[in-house]
Amino acid sequence: MKRHLVIATAAAAALVAGGTVTAVAVNNDSGPGSARSGAQASAQPAERSSIQVRDADDHGQEEVREAGAAKVTAPEAAAAALKAVPGTVTGLDLDTDRPGLVWDADVLGKDGTWHELTLDAGTARVLNQHVEHGDDDDHARAQAALKGARTDAAAAARSAASHGTVTSVELDGDHRSKAVWEVETVTKDGKEHKLLVDPRSGKLSAAPAHDADDDNDGADD
Repeated sequence: MKRHLVIATAAAAALVAGGTVTAVAVNNDSGPGSARSGAQASAQPAERSSIQVRDADDHGQEEVREAGAAKVTAPEAAAAALKAVPGTVTGLDLDTDRPGLVWDADVLGKDGTWHELTLDAGTARVLNQHVEHGDDDDHARAQAALKGARTDAAAAARSAASHGTVTSVELDGDHRSKAVWEVETVTKDGKEHKLLVDPRSGKLSAAPAHDADDDNDGADD
């Protein structure tokens, strides 16, 4: 799966009330808002997913294969993560991992502890979870990026669903000097879309073409 943009907001701010579903990408894939983070945390191997999908990119069809196989949507995965760990979902990513097809989710618990969960993309069952020990500055930036957001990640995903299956939702806190939700979707014919959702108004728009180009350049690194 793609690795996404950074959030460059400064000081920490009060987090959206507990139970709100949001998604944030912070700094890089090892940050607390990334659904791929938690490299520093120890955990037992995850149980196997009910959906086994071959982890190979066949002429760009990996996204299509994963999206078509998943039975659990992004909002459903967020709800399942919150049921396991009450708090705020800060990252979601659909991916084929060692356990099979899963949703990777990060949750900032009500007690301020960060958790990483692996959810079955077929049943939403939690396959694995552990406490994540990340950078305090990254955590603070994640909290600051949520300030003033009235549209959460689940709502952003629902807004973008008409453009295909949602595979990722993240918050870019410094997109042209303002915060936007970035939602990635893929259609059955393999077309991928990056869409932007205004966190205040909920307005949906297409991402500028150069944003997609930047992602492609990053994938080659």
